[in-house]
Amino acid sequence: MPRFYIPPSVWNLDKLVLDAGETHHALDVLRMKAGDRATVFNGAGAEATVEFASVEKSGITLKKISAAKSPALSCSITLGQAVPKGKNMDLIVEKATELGASGIVPLLSERTVVKCDEGEATAKQDKWQRVVIEAAKQCGQNWMPVVAKPQTPKEFFQAGEKFDLMLIASLQADSQAIKAVLADHGPKKPSKVLILVGPEGDFTPAEINLDKGYGCRPVTLGPIILRSETAAIYCLSVLSHELYS
Repeated sequence: MPRFYIPPSVWNLDKLVLDAGETHHALDVLRMKAGDRATVFNGAGAEATVEFASVEKSGITLKKISAAKSPALSCSITLGQAVPKGKNMDLIVEKATELGASGIVPLLSERTVVKCDEGEATAKQDKWQRVVIEAAKQCGQNWMPVVAKPQTPKEFFQAGEKFDLMLIASLQADSQAIKAVLADHGPKKPSKVLILVGPEGDFTPAEINLDKGYGCRPVTLGPIILRSETAAIYCLSVLSHELYS
């Protein structure tokens, strides 16, 4: 059944309406019509099965058939990802959504090729949030990660967001296996985790020292050096396996 996104700000089970973009996809791409059924979700856990009632180019009015609420995952995992060149960030955002990340922070590290001013940062944030929506529609994820504006690691830490456990993928000799670090955390699993993944060539020593200074623990991803996008998927896969009950 096709899935469509309705933002939480306008989610109203008594008056569900698709916006112009979702209407275009339903009518012009999927060729749907009045009487067809679909699933709508708001990215904050809510989902409803609906029937197309009033169909117009400006918007589609929906009739609710049933509604449900998906429970949030047991652990909130935020990915701090150094922005790679090309379209690899799109892939990382897509896979992070599929793997249940709750937040994605694009990082502009010293070795990051991509640079952007304030306007470009906002445009990239909006673009990657749209990638999240499309990925959630495809994979059936009802909880969508929020993509932050691209920022430096220092700016991110100075914002002061709190985590139970902070990790950084690192090639340094003092790195430990993720399972070992989780075991050190104690019998109670962390409920809010940060994992930082650097660019090709890793974060600079100064950046790693900065991250450590804020409490990040370096973790190894094994004996093989991974590309940045592979490292992100690896980290989220291992953490989701270990922390999602």
